Amino acid sequence: MGGGPVSAYYRSVLRPAYPIYTARLTLRPWTADDFDDLYAVQSHPDVPRYLYWSVRDAAEVREDLKIKSTLSAISEVGDTLSLAVVYREAERVVGSVSLHWLSREDGGGEVGYVFHPDFGGRGLATEAASAVLRLAFTAPIDGGLGLHRVIGRIDARNTASARVLERLGMRREAHFVENEYVKGEWTDEVVYAILRREWAARRAQPRI
Repeated sequence: MGGGPVSAYYRSVLRPAYPIYTARLTLRPWTADDFDDLYAVQSHPDVPRYLYWSVRDAAEVREDLKIKSTLSAISEVGDTLSLAVVYREAERVVGSVSLHWLSREDGGGEVGYVFHPDFGGRGLATEAASAVLRLAFTAPIDGGLGLHRVIGRIDARNTASARVLERLGMRREAHFVENEYVKGEWTDEVVYAILRREWAARRAQPRI
């Protein structure tokens, strides 16, 4: 589906100027020095509960880190931006945030995030994902990708992640019942989404 005009607005690349600072976080490309922190996240038994992968050992984490370290820019549809999220108060990487470019014609993208449970409940995932939405929606002339719509897909049981997406202003658009067979069981998937104009309107609202 789609049918809209193929606009030059979406013919862009995303090469952010690093590091990216938020109130409490620093977002930057992954490096080999991040192994210990990434291992702490991916080896934690609670982290992959609602994800496609399972608890990872050291070799698997090293391989994933090798891949992540190449994902610091988006050059074409299908590319993914993956950034390490440093919590400056703790002086360590506490999670990751990503943006996947889904479609040029429809201006679509997908946001994702994974954080260490010890740093949950502080709004860090929301803060990091908000920075990535800014990269997604900002016009190419201003250094963004200029997307029209960004989605977030989660396991329906992952209520904590749902709260993150809702705090970002994303609306729940679909609930697919038993649409995937993951780790030996049928799972439901929920899809959230936000449009560029909705994101812009939220940013224009006065802060109280």
